[in-house]
Amino acid sequence: MTTDTAVLPTVAPTPHAPTRAHGWLRQLGIDTGYALLAFPLAVVGFAVVVTGLAAGTGLLVVWVGVAVLAATLLAARGFAGVERAWLPGVLGTPLPRPAYRRAEGRAVRRLTTPLRDPQCWLDALHAVLRFPVALVAFVLTVTWWAGTLSGLTYGLWDWALPDASTDPDDTDLLELLGFESSAWSRIALYTLIGAVFAVLLPFVVRGVALLQATLGRVLLTSRAATQAELGRLAEGRDAAVAAEAVALRRLERDIHDGPQQRLVRLGMDLARAQRQLDRDPTPARATLGEAVDLAHEALEELRALSRGIAPPVLADRGLAAALAAVAARSPVPVELAVDLPRERLAPAVEHTAYFVVSEALANVAKHSGATTCRVTVEDDGRGGAVTAPGHGLAGLADRLRAVDGVLTVDSPPGGPTRLVAELPCGS
Repeated sequence: MTTDTAVLPTVAPTPHAPTRAHGWLRQLGIDTGYALLAFPLAVVGFAVVVTGLAAGTGLLVVWVGVAVLAATLLAARGFAGVERAWLPGVLGTPLPRPAYRRAEGRAVRRLTTPLRDPQCWLDALHAVLRFPVALVAFVLTVTWWAGTLSGLTYGLWDWALPDASTDPDDTDLLELLGFESSAWSRIALYTLIGAVFAVLLPFVVRGVALLQATLGRVLLTSRAATQAELGRLAEGRDAAVAAEAVALRRLERDIHDGPQQRLVRLGMDLARAQRQLDRDPTPARATLGEAVDLAHEALEELRALSRGIAPPVLADRGLAAALAAVAARSPVPVELAVDLPRERLAPAVEHTAYFVVSEALANVAKHSGATTCRVTVEDDGRGGAVTAPGHGLAGLADRLRAVDGVLTVDSPPGGPTRLVAELPCGS
């Protein structure tokens, strides 16, 4: 639905993306370098961790093993850090880094910190399991690159090899297959083999690189991802509590400054009218009329406050109708474009979206000096909006974080201001 239609701003074209062939070559280089460099590091890591764990376990009876185990886990942590630095380039996505335990307390407690950290043991397990995987990846990568390069360039150096067709002591692949060997037949066969290797090269190298990187992601970043998710949920919970606290304080202030004052005045007028009824009914009727007006004004203010909390139209008719109602009350002309699925969104998402739009339109009316507002949300006011702590936009950001949403504010000096509220629409 739209009201007061306006032309939406044009979107600047995005720069040209790299060609697909360039992306494949770049990824092939990353995967090849990963497989070749990871193998010697895996060998060293396997030797250090296995030796350290064996020695530390054997020396536990004399307590020296505790220090050896701690040093081994710290070494495994170092190898894991190098692996984590490679993983984003191979997997093509950023990965979280785990939060290790900090060494605190007395000397013995600080010494045993790695032994009490689950991630350190996962790092050690990765160093042990990574070795056979890195070995397979290294062998296949070297084999496929050797087959590709030697096959495609065989015609350049066939002359330097013994000729199997003239040397009875030399047998090549063609003769083993029962064919007659000649320079041209050898060049044709080995070039064809090189072409097959070249076609399969990106897939083989990519496959072994993903196999090795997946092992690293599972052991080295899964726990960090869980920690990040728990932190995000805790942050969202804290943001929800903070947003509700701010909303309650604002509601308390609005009730105190508005309906409460009118109700106090109404009580005083009714008491005065009661006293006047015994002496002179005419002033009493005037006082009662003023009381009726005050009661209507207090009722309207309470209705306005209730719309800011949870308007009945939102629960009865959904988000689209509630946004249309709040847009219709805005003193600034509003273009409203709503494109929602037929299924109702989660109540928390609908309430948050309504509150964001309502508060944003209130800020537009109070501060922007705008002549047009679009609920995406964009205005043509003076700009300069910021999410300062304790202000309305900061409260909106807290409410959005509480439901896994994000508020983006783009408000350069001179305007226009753009508020982009992203909410999860899943139920």
